[in-house]
Amino acid sequence: MPTETFEAYRLPEEHEAVREAVRAVCDAKVAPNAAEADETGEFPKASYEALRAADFHAPHIPEQYGGAGADALATAMVIEEVARACAATSLIPAVNKLGTMPLLLAGSEELKRQFLPPVASGEAMFSYCLSEPEAGSDAAAMTTRAVRDGDHWVLDGVKRWITNAGVSRYYTVFAVTEPGVGAKGISAFVVDKSDPGVSFGAPEKKLGIKGSPTREVYFDGVRIPADRIIGEPGTGFATAMRTLDHTRVTIAAQAVGIAQGALDFSAKYVTERTQFGKPVADFQGIQFMLADMAMKLEAARQLTYAAAARSERGDTDLTFFGAAAKCYASDTAMQITTDAVQLLGGYGYTRDFPVERMMRDAKITQIYEGTNQVQRIVMARQLLKAFR
Repeated sequence: MPTETFEAYRLPEEHEAVREAVRAVCDAKVAPNAAEADETGEFPKASYEALRAADFHAPHIPEQYGGAGADALATAMVIEEVARACAATSLIPAVNKLGTMPLLLAGSEELKRQFLPPVASGEAMFSYCLSEPEAGSDAAAMTTRAVRDGDHWVLDGVKRWITNAGVSRYYTVFAVTEPGVGAKGISAFVVDKSDPGVSFGAPEKKLGIKGSPTREVYFDGVRIPADRIIGEPGTGFATAMRTLDHTRVTIAAQAVGIAQGALDFSAKYVTERTQFGKPVADFQGIQFMLADMAMKLEAARQLTYAAAARSERGDTDLTFFGAAAKCYASDTAMQITTDAVQLLGGYGYTRDFPVERMMRDAKITQIYEGTNQVQRIVMARQLLKAFR
C-alpha cells in the first residue's frame, strides 16, 4: 500500500518527519541512480553523498560520538525509505549499523571515541566480517585466527560475503583466539583497511544489490594494537549474535522498503495500462493480487516496527522478534516483487521497468544475516525455551 496515500497506523510526529525527509532525499537524489548502479555494479557514490549530506548514512550513531542519535525505529524507517528507492544504497545505513553495533554493545569507550565519529561524519564506513568460505550458517566453525603477541594481536584468515568490502574503511572482524573451545574461543576486533596485510578479493558477480560491493577480505599477518579488541577475549561470538538480534530488524526494514517500491510502481502501472477497453486495475483478479500484496506488506511493516521497538528497549524477546521480522518481511518482499513483475506482464520482465531489479534485490533479504531457515530455527528455540 502506498504509504503516502493510506496509513493504518500513527507514529510519533518526529518519526513521520524522518520518513518524509528521507523520502524527499531518495526521490530526488537516490532513485535516479538506482538503475545505473545495478547495470554497472559500481558503488553509488552520488547516492552516498546525498545520504551523507542529509545525515542518513549512519543515523544510529549516538550524539556523543557525533551522530544523529536516531533510535532503532527511526533507523529502520531510514533504511526502509532508502530501500524503496534503491536496495543497494540502503545497505549504506544498514551495514554501518551492522559494523558498529558490536562496538556499541561491547566496545570500550576509547574504541567508540576512536572509530564512531568518522562513521558519523561520513568520512568512513564500517563493515562486518563474520562469514567464511566454510563457516556460513555455522559461524562458530570459523578458522580465522588472532594470536596475542605482546601489545598486539596478529590476524590471519579470510572472510567471505563481506558487504561494502573495499569501500568501507573499518571492519569488525571475528577470529579464534582460543582454539578447541568452540564459540567461547572467538573474539572480536576492529581492523582498518590500511593496516598492513589487509587485502580484498574480486567483487562477487551477484543476482541483485549490485551497487553494493561484496568481496572476500584477506588477513595476512595483520598486526593491530591489543586495545582494538571489542570486549573481553572469548566474548566475540556472543557479541556477534547479540548484534544480529538488532540488525535483523534492519534487513526486515530493507525488505519492507523493496516491497513498498514494487507495490507502488505496479499499482500505478495497472491504473494506466488498458486492455480489453478498460484499465487493467478494473479486473477483479488484479485487485485481489494488489489487496494481498498490500495486506502482507502492512503485516510485515507492523512486525518490523514492533521488533524495532524491542531493539530500542533491549527487550528479552528481541531474539524472537528480530528473527520473525526478518523472516516474514523478506519472504513477503520476495512474493510481492514477484507479483509486481507479473502485474506488468512482459514489461515487468525487462530492464526498462524497475520491478525486475526489485525482485532480484529482494532475494538476498531471505539469505543474508542468517537464512530464513536459520531464522525459523532461532524462533523455534525461543518458543520452546518456556517448555523445557
